[in-house]
Amino acid sequence: MINYSTPDLTQHPPRSIRVRLGGYAHLCRLLDKGRAVVAGKAAEYHYNCPLDQALFEFTGITEGAMLDQIKAGKTDTEVLAWLSEQTKRQSFEIIAWSAWLEQNGPGGAPGHEWAASVIKGNNSQRDDIRSFADLLDFDDYHSYGGKA
Repeated sequence: MINYSTPDLTQHPPRSIRVRLGGYAHLCRLLDKGRAVVAGKAAEYHYNCPLDQALFEFTGITEGAMLDQIKAGKTDTEVLAWLSEQTKRQSFEIIAWSAWLEQNGPGGAPGHEWAASVIKGNNSQRDDIRSFADLLDFDDYHSYGGKA
């Protein structure tokens, strides 16, 4: 059974970018990575990666302020309440931003080349991966024993 209070990312991936908390895509994944960093169990996952930074920029909070909430042992619900107090974003903005984040893809040629290298590096011939969310889900699945 997975303990999301102190996730061990050496044993399982963080939650998908698609799992939403308070309407926010990626927030659960960010919390899993932050908690794993605090516990010393982050494996290859990075707190404050570009996707984390996108959420911080959108909400107007800093990675340090979020990490302080994580270190304080706050639950998902408690972090969401804190985040709601810190940001002025309206529900419709959160929904739109989250939809954009789930569909955001590599953009130009260098991004597509990098995504293709991840897919090929996992010995896959898949051609249905279009967004970073697709790529993260694929890589997490494959990294923990799933067959591409």
